[in-house]
Amino acid sequence: MLEDHTPDAPIPASPQRRRARSRLLVGGALLAAFLVGGGLFLWGRPASAPAPAVAVSPPAPVIGTLGKGRTLQSALAALGVAKDRAIQIVQALRPHIDFRRLRPQDGLELHQDSTGDPAKLVYRQSPIDIVDATRDGDAWTAARRDVPVDRRVVVVAGTLKANLFESLERLGEKPQLVLNFAEIFAYDFDFAADSQPGDRFRMLVEKVSTNGQFVKYGRILAAQYESEGRTHAGVFFKDKEGNGYYTPTGESLRRAFLKSPLEFTRISSTFSFGRRHPILGGVRPHLAVDYAAPQGTPVWSVADGVVEAAGWSGGNGNTVIVRHRANFKTMYNHLSGFGKGIRAGAPVRQRQVVGYVGMTGLATGPHLDYRIIKDGQFVNPLKQTFLPGKPISPSSRAAFAETRDSLLAQLRAAPASGVGR
Repeated sequence: MLEDHTPDAPIPASPQRRRARSRLLVGGALLAAFLVGGGLFLWGRPASAPAPAVAVSPPAPVIGTLGKGRTLQSALAALGVAKDRAIQIVQALRPHIDFRRLRPQDGLELHQDSTGDPAKLVYRQSPIDIVDATRDGDAWTAARRDVPVDRRVVVVAGTLKANLFESLERLGEKPQLVLNFAEIFAYDFDFAADSQPGDRFRMLVEKVSTNGQFVKYGRILAAQYESEGRTHAGVFFKDKEGNGYYTPTGESLRRAFLKSPLEFTRISSTFSFGRRHPILGGVRPHLAVDYAAPQGTPVWSVADGVVEAAGWSGGNGNTVIVRHRANFKTMYNHLSGFGKGIRAGAPVRQRQVVGYVGMTGLATGPHLDYRIIKDGQFVNPLKQTFLPGKPISPSSRAAFAETRDSLLAQLRAAPASGVGR
């Protein structure tokens, strides 16, 4: 009889066998992970993924200026613009820029694309006078930038010290305002001969700014200058017949002759029938007014006319004589050179440059010897008065009176931006 037999019980594994089995399992797991995650190189390494494209940034803008004596095309060439591109840019800008009024300090800002080809040009004449030229394909177009501006009307007033330039500079104003102010009274008042310390000036003027930065002066709307008890006043008025400055009574401040043939300077010698000559000695007539001024200062014709003579004239040096209406002539002596186109028979306009201050002929220093001849006789330039221009027309008198009263009231009432001390 067979004996009952139960299945054999598992034989307990020895410690050595357990460790071996554990290492085998761990090794298998690592191998599987290696094959699945990163060990496929055993079967051939897969191709690398393409590297992401790196964007190429355009170069920084090239900054420059027009420069002295250069055309816009040559200035672009100096910035590295090829000739054909420069011609395209110039043609695009032409409708928006007056090429006769380009200045050396005008700013240029050239933008290029990633290949280095010009893509945009910014032409900047002032903070508000900006033109952008841009390229679309091979075509260039330009447009004037719309810059918001702020216009304020202020009163500028002060007392004359040494001269008008110095007095307005102390008030923080710029030289252009001096020129604009003096221009109003240029037919009636010679600031070189007639101004005196203690004279008072006052004006109502527009100031143009953008983003809080002063840009330029607008128009002087009303002006006053007090000298030796006399008040010179001018009010700007515009109607259908024109515009200009008028006295409070409606007379034009513009006259046929200017009081002075050059801008701010000083009189070194006046008209006299008995002056000691600095070179020849003795007492001789000096039938002129001498204006001491730096060599090369522009000298202009005081009125419309025709050049009668232009050339060397012995002790007078280089001389220009201009014939005017009403049997007047003016003479400009000791010039260092002549204005463009100044020759006998050439017509000249008021304020056209006829020459430049020099010391040719019998002269001890640079100055202008200025003379007026009336009916064949020399007369004192400082004593001459000339008929004013056309007054306010009768049809505009009511409108002028309203404008005058409003502007003069503002001029008197508004606080001044500064007062000379």
